[in-house]
Amino acid sequence: MSSDGGFFITEWLRDVLTNLGLSDGLVTLIVTVLGVVILATVILLVAIVLVWLERKLAARIQDRVGPNRVGPFGLLQPVADIVKLILKEDITPEGADRTIFNFAPILVTGSVLLLWAVIPFAPQIIGADLNVGVLYIVAIGGLGTLGIIMAGWSSNNKYALLGAFRSVAQLISYEVPLILVLLVPVILSRSMGMNSIVAAQDVWFVVYSPLAAIIFLVASIAEIGRTPFDLLEAESEIVAGYHIEYSGMKFGLFLAAELIHALLIAALTATLFLGGWRGPFVESVPYLGVLWFILKTAVIYFIIVWVRGTLPRVRIDHMLDFNWKMLVPLALILLAVTAVADKLVEGSGLAVRVGAHLGISIVIILAAVQILRSVSMRTRREKVAEPMPFAEPPPPAPEPDPAPAPEPAAPPAS
Repeated sequence: MSSDGGFFITEWLRDVLTNLGLSDGLVTLIVTVLGVVILATVILLVAIVLVWLERKLAARIQDRVGPNRVGPFGLLQPVADIVKLILKEDITPEGADRTIFNFAPILVTGSVLLLWAVIPFAPQIIGADLNVGVLYIVAIGGLGTLGIIMAGWSSNNKYALLGAFRSVAQLISYEVPLILVLLVPVILSRSMGMNSIVAAQDVWFVVYSPLAAIIFLVASIAEIGRTPFDLLEAESEIVAGYHIEYSGMKFGLFLAAELIHALLIAALTATLFLGGWRGPFVESVPYLGVLWFILKTAVIYFIIVWVRGTLPRVRIDHMLDFNWKMLVPLALILLAVTAVADKLVEGSGLAVRVGAHLGISIVIILAAVQILRSVSMRTRREKVAEPMPFAEPPPPAPEPDPAPAPEPAAPPAS
C-alpha cells in the first residue's frame, strides 16, 4: 500500500516492525511483500466469485438458469470446480519442453496480478504510485502474450502451436490501438501516473473523448481473447488452442488469469475514463473512494460479460481487418487531433476544453460511420455485379425443330 502516510495500517505496521529493532530496508521489504501477498490473495479470491457471477449473468442473458445445484443458488459450484481441478492428474505431453511448459501458466497469471500494483482503489490505497504507471501497464501487459506463445510452442501439439500463432497475430495487433488511446488520458491529465490521471478528472475523460474509451474497451476485450475475439481458443477450429495440453491446476491458472484480466480491464477503464475512485463525499471520507471504484468497475465488467453472452465469434481475417483498417487509423487520428486541440485550448476554461474535445470526438465518429457506410454500399454493389463463384453455367437454349421435309408427290395415275 501507499507509504506516504495516508494509509494508517501501513504506517502502523512500519512502527511495529521498527520498534522490534529491524532496519528500515528490512521493514520496507516486509511491508512490500505483505502488501503483494494480501493484494494477490484478495484478487484470486475475487476470481472464484467471478466464476459464479459470470455464469449466472451469461445464463440470464441467454435465457437459462445457470449454476443452481451445488449450494444455495449454486454458490458452491466454483468450490466444486476448484476441487475437481486440484484432483485431476497433472499431465505433461511426451516431447514437450517441461521447463517452459510448466512456467507458462505461472507467467500468464503472474503478469496479470502484477498489473494490479498500480491500480488506485482510493486516494491513499494503491500498491505502487509510480509516475510512469501507464508505461508500467504496457510493459507488464506484454508478458502475458509471451506466456501464451510459450505455452503453445512448448506443448508439442500442432493445435496448441496454431493457437500461439494466432496470439501473435491478434494480441500484438490489438496492442497498437490500445497503446495509442492509452495516451489520450495521458495528454488530458499531463501525467502518466494512475493516481494523477484520476485526480485530474474533474470531468470524466469519457466525456472528453468517448471514442477513446470505446476503442480502449474493444481493444482490451480482444487482448484478453474474449468473445467475439476468442480466436485464440476457437474450439471448432483448433480444439481449445494454446492450452489444449494443460490439465489440473495449470489449466486452472489460465482460467483464473482470463477472469482476473477481464476484471483488470474493467478496473483500468474505470480508472482512465470514469474517474476511478472519485465520487461524492470522497473529499471528506477518502476511503469511500473504494466503493465508487468498485461500482464503476462492476458496471464495465457487466458490459464485458454482456458482450460475451451476446455476440458471435468473428472470422480471423475480419478481426484483423477491423483492427488495421478501422481501429488503428481511428486511434492515430484521435491521438493527433487530441494533442493539437489540447494545446490550442490550453489555459481556457473547463467548459471550453471539454466542449472542444467532445466535439472533435463526435466529428470523428460521424465521419467514420459515413466512410463505413460508403465502403459497405460499394462492396455490396460489387458483390451483386460479379458472377457467383463456382456457379453452374446456364443450360444452352434449345435449338428450334427443323422444318419438316416436303412429302414426295404422288405418282400419276395409270
